[in-house]
Amino acid sequence: MLAQDLISDTIPPLKTSDSGIKALHWMDEFRVAHLPIVNNSEFLGLISDTDILDLNAPEEALGNHPLSLIRPFVYESEHIYEVLKLAARMHLTLIPVLDAENKYLGNISLRSLVEKFAATVSVQNPGGIIVLELNQNDYSLSQIARIVEENDTKILSLSVSNNPDSTQIELTIKVNREDIRGILASFARYNITVKATFQQTEFSEDLRNRFDLFMNYINM
Repeated sequence: MLAQDLISDTIPPLKTSDSGIKALHWMDEFRVAHLPIVNNSEFLGLISDTDILDLNAPEEALGNHPLSLIRPFVYESEHIYEVLKLAARMHLTLIPVLDAENKYLGNISLRSLVEKFAATVSVQNPGGIIVLELNQNDYSLSQIARIVEENDTKILSLSVSNNPDSTQIELTIKVNREDIRGILASFARYNITVKATFQQTEFSEDLRNRFDLFMNYINM
């Protein structure tokens, strides 16, 4: 999924002629802490609620103030992973999207980004979750996939977490079968350590609660 597929026109950009008061009103309405400032398709930068609160005269036009705007953005052709990386690294609630000629196309809110990413990792699909602990040198995706598929099961999504303090990695697999006992037995035969498992009902309920709490936090 690319950035261009995530763009929403729900949150409009500011212009330099808009006031700080208007910007704060929009931030409150759209539940974001950042808004882009755009003049004639030129992306000038992001302004935060903190920036506006620091203005001496927020009722005046933003262009009347000496603003020090940050300019984080992604290009429309970039993958959702790059969008997530930028949002996490700079703690953004909104990510501007530009075309190849650096013209502003729209933005992606953190809420819609999380919802889209949840869809890409098959959160809503029924199935079980298996967390494996492996040595980096022993990791073979083809072997893991073969073991799963030998049990008449498909991998829906897969993620790898590295531990910087060791040579161990953690592999989280979502499969399309709720009864994963056969897969677990196969991993045991190959001496592959299963760190944790989650059954569909238990995992989905827990994940749904966490997801709802996270979304409530974003909307605060």
